[in-house]
Amino acid sequence: MKHFPIFMALEGRRVVVSGGGEAALAKLRLLLKTEANLTVVAADPAAEIVSWAAEGRVALIERAMETGDAICTSLFYAANEDDVEDARVAAIANREGALVNIVDNLADSQFITPAMVDRDPVVVAIGTEGAAPVLARAIKKDIEERLSPRLGLMARIGKAFRAKADALPFGVKRREFWADYYAQDVGSEAEASATLDTLLDQHLSAHAKEGRVDLVGAGPGDPELLTLKARKALDAADVVIYDRLVAPEILELARREAIMLSAGKEGFGPSVTQDTINEMIVSHARSGAHVVRLKSGDPTVFGRLDEEIEACDASGITWNIVPGITSASAAVAALGQSFTKRGRNSGVRFLTGHDTKGFADHDWKTLAREGEVAAIYMGKKSARFIQGRLLMHGADPLTQVTVIENASRPEQRILATTLGELEPTLTQANLSGPALVFLGLAPRAALNAAQQQEEMEAAI
Repeated sequence: MKHFPIFMALEGRRVVVSGGGEAALAKLRLLLKTEANLTVVAADPAAEIVSWAAEGRVALIERAMETGDAICTSLFYAANEDDVEDARVAAIANREGALVNIVDNLADSQFITPAMVDRDPVVVAIGTEGAAPVLARAIKKDIEERLSPRLGLMARIGKAFRAKADALPFGVKRREFWADYYAQDVGSEAEASATLDTLLDQHLSAHAKEGRVDLVGAGPGDPELLTLKARKALDAADVVIYDRLVAPEILELARREAIMLSAGKEGFGPSVTQDTINEMIVSHARSGAHVVRLKSGDPTVFGRLDEEIEACDASGITWNIVPGITSASAAVAALGQSFTKRGRNSGVRFLTGHDTKGFADHDWKTLAREGEVAAIYMGKKSARFIQGRLLMHGADPLTQVTVIENASRPEQRILATTLGELEPTLTQANLSGPALVFLGLAPRAALNAAQQQEEMEAAI
C-alpha cells in the first residue's frame, strides 16, 4: 500500500486550486462539498468559477500563481492542464508547506483524491493508486446502487442521538442498538427520530444477552476458501481467540473493534496450554461476549474441539461449530489428485504425526500395504519416525510420498519424493511453514510424466 487512506478535517482550512479549466472544475465540484476555505488562482477562469466567486463560495485570484499564494494552505491542486505550469506552481506550493496533488500526475503527487460515494456524513472512498481508474468507477457504481439515498439522513440524525444512546453500556448492547437502527428503512427526519426513541426504550429494558462461543474453521489459509458462515462470525465477534497457523489475511477480516487473542500451539515448542485456552474462552463468554474460537483448517480435525466444548458445557455456555475446509482437502487439490480412486483405494486415513505423548503410534502394518493412502498432519518433525515404522512393517521404499507446505497460500511448496527418500529430503528442504505429508499420493503431473516415460521405454 503506497497510499494510506485517511479523512482529513478541512473545516475552516485553506485549500488552493491553481487552474481555471475543466480539470480545476472537476476538483472544485468535489471540494465545494466540504467546509474548506477555497481559493482559485487562474488567469483565465471558467465562467462557473467566476459565478462561484460572486456567490462567495470561493476566493478568486485572476492571475498566474505567484510565490506566497500557497502560504497556510493544507491542500494544493495543480490543475492547469499544462505540465510545465503545473510543475512550476507545484514547486511553489511545496516550498510553502502545502500537500500537493498534480492532476493526472500520480508520480509527482503527494496525495490522491479517490473516487467517492457521498452519503454525507457517510463517505466511501475508493482508490486504486492510479492502477485501474475504470475499476474504481465500477466499484463506485456498485456501491452507489447498494447504499440507500437516505443513509446520510439516518447518519446525521443518529450522530445527534449519540449522547442519549450512551445510556446503554459500552460494547455489545450499544453496538446492537445502532445495528438495529441502521437496519431500519426511514423516510424522514421525524421518522428517524421516533425510531431512535423507540429502539432505545426497547434496548434499555431488554435483558442482557448471554455470551456464546462459535468454534470456527479458518480453512487452510487462502481467504477465498473461508466459508460465508465463518466470515459472518468474524464480523460479529467481540473476542477472537486464534491459533498460530491462522493466516494474517484471515485475521484481517475480523471486526476492527474485536479483541484479538493469540492461543498459539507448536508441536514440541512453546504453546499456550489447553487449560489456559479453555479459561480464555469461558471467561470472555461469561462476561457476555460473542467469542470466536478460530482454528486453522477444520475445527473437527485434530483441533482439540471436544475439550473446548466440554469446557463450555461445564460452564453452561452456548456453543456452535462452524466447519471449515481442512488443510488436507486444499493440499490434495493442489496435487490435482483425489483422496480415493476406483481400483486404487476405497478409503483414506487422516493421521497426526504426534500427540500429547510425543510421536503418535498407528496401525503401521495396515498403512504399509500397497495402495494405502493417508494424510499425515503435523508430520514434519515426526517424518523420520513415520518412515522408519513403515519400512519396518514392510512398506515399499518406492511408495509415493508428497509433502505440501503452506497449502493454498501464495508461498505453497510441493515436494514429491518416495518413502525411502522422505528423509533426508524433508530436512534438506528446510521447510518453515505448516506442512502435510501424503502417503501413497504423488502430484498428477509427476504421475503422468512417469507413465509417459514407462511407455517410451516399453516401446524401445
